[in-house]
Amino acid sequence: MAVYLARRLVQAVLILIGVSLITFVLLYLLPADPARQIAGRTATAAQVANIRSQLGLDQPFFVQYARYLGHLVQGDLGRSYLQRSEVADLIWARLPASLLLMLAAIVCELVLGLTMGILAAVRRGRASDHALMVTSFVTVSAPQFVVGLLLLYVFAVKLGWFPIGGYGTFSHLVLPALTLGILGAGWYARMMRSSMVDVLRQDYMRTARAKGLKRWTILLRHALPNAILPIIAMIGIDIGLFMSGIVVVESVFGWPGIGQLAWQAIQRVDLPIIMGVTLVSALAIVMGNLVADLVAPFVDPRIKLQ
Repeated sequence: MAVYLARRLVQAVLILIGVSLITFVLLYLLPADPARQIAGRTATAAQVANIRSQLGLDQPFFVQYARYLGHLVQGDLGRSYLQRSEVADLIWARLPASLLLMLAAIVCELVLGLTMGILAAVRRGRASDHALMVTSFVTVSAPQFVVGLLLLYVFAVKLGWFPIGGYGTFSHLVLPALTLGILGAGWYARMMRSSMVDVLRQDYMRTARAKGLKRWTILLRHALPNAILPIIAMIGIDIGLFMSGIVVVESVFGWPGIGQLAWQAIQRVDLPIIMGVTLVSALAIVMGNLVADLVAPFVDPRIKLQ
């Protein structure tokens, strides 16, 4: 176990360095000038050049990247160009809201997706199976802002059940979590159906039925634990995806998470914040996959960590 963890941690460090390099290259090649954004439209060329020099943006690429990497090793994500605050502090202040939304969204998509997948597998080949799979395809294909605005219009504007936006209470959490849950449930439904169909064909399932066990006992106690292994890996990936991919949903619902922070930074060309959010998201993906791999042997003892 110790050797496995050490190897995975080394791989995680290499992945994060690669992500930082690729992101830094892309931001370096942007035609937008952060110094111009800071100085304003009325600033002279000399003022812009002075700001660029103070920020070190006039240095060669490798000098800038080496300086950033040196600060990163010390845990310093830099300082926001426009907000004049440490990037780590800005991300830390927004992180609880994003984590809360992420956990609620994962619960929603698991409840919806697993239920749809199990029902489709049990009724394989029937009309309800096809209807559920078509529904899952629609939910996967639907744009985030369309689903979010539709839920807002129906449940917030027309029915008045939930607030239009904001943060702080359970009612504020329901619609953004449901939006992300609906969009992710389709993937879980399709994966769960495929995995469950394979499990239901196994010999031990026929043995359980021959013993006279009830149908739902067979499904929940024998089939589900074996069919859920691919879902665990998907949850690990989702942790990172939700941390980085909820920009639209947070903007639609006014949710003060790191996704909204990243969107504001992109609009203002605030490079340190963009780099910081990207690295935090990459770290979340790496750690989510690691946690999923560590949990898998407890679900199925036949799986061994190599």
